[in-house]
Amino acid sequence: MEEFTDFAIRNYHLFIALAVILGMILWTEIRRASKGFKEITPAEAVTLINREGAFVLDVREANEFGQGSIINAKHVALSALKEKADGLAKNKDQPVLVFCKTGLRSSQACKILAKHSYSQVFGLKGGITAWVNDQLPVVKK
Repeated sequence: MEEFTDFAIRNYHLFIALAVILGMILWTEIRRASKGFKEITPAEAVTLINREGAFVLDVREANEFGQGSIINAKHVALSALKEKADGLAKNKDQPVLVFCKTGLRSSQACKILAKHSYSQVFGLKGGITAWVNDQLPVVKK
């Protein structure tokens, strides 16, 4: 034990670096767990839609929505979501799958929905781009 103590004293900077790294990992995990929603892959999204009847929400702008969307998706641009959030899904306990083009705007939308008491909010990791890359169906409206 004395050797360990001597090593720790001589190499205190390594132990400080270890503490900082562990702190950063812990902080990241706490933030991820407390953000109020979960990011899921397109394959997990298909399961959520088919098995749990998820409400699908497209938060892209109107011109992007016209280029193609997930089947039965409701379109509400992110800029209008705060005003329309309370009346979106029939039930706030129903799973809600939110997507945009790449996943950046949908994470903001997920936070808004979580603040409006939606209990099961999911963001599509990679957005519609990942959906299309996985060769999943889209419809043009």
